[in-house]
Amino acid sequence: MPLERMHPLAFKASEATHCAEEQGKFWEMHARVFENQKALEPWSGHAEALGLDVAQFDECMESDRYADAVRADMAQAQKAGATGTPSFVLAKTDPDDPSKVTGISFLRGAQPYDRFKSALDDALEAEAAED
Repeated sequence: MPLERMHPLAFKASEATHCAEEQGKFWEMHARVFENQKALEPWSGHAEALGLDVAQFDECMESDRYADAVRADMAQAQKAGATGTPSFVLAKTDPDDPSKVTGISFLRGAQPYDRFKSALDDALEAEAAED
């Protein structure tokens, strides 16, 4: 969920991860943009550092072809209640349709370990009660 008010290049960084994904390097680009938040441009430098086909990556970035996908992800996150990053949803998948999830708990913002442990323990208890 790119927060453009906090970082004007955040949206483009999200697009960069999708463009890198075309070449199998989504997570590598994801890590690079977080590690280099103060030095994101030129984007081609990150593509080169990851061993991507720079021309293909640059064409992707210039095309804005993932802008709608990033906006759709942002809208879905906002609909779920996310107002920023990080946000976490603890959920379980439907065994008959793994694309469907049932939300169990929503955690907003950076939370201490104890908060995650408590939410996970609650989720496991609820699951056990259903069985």
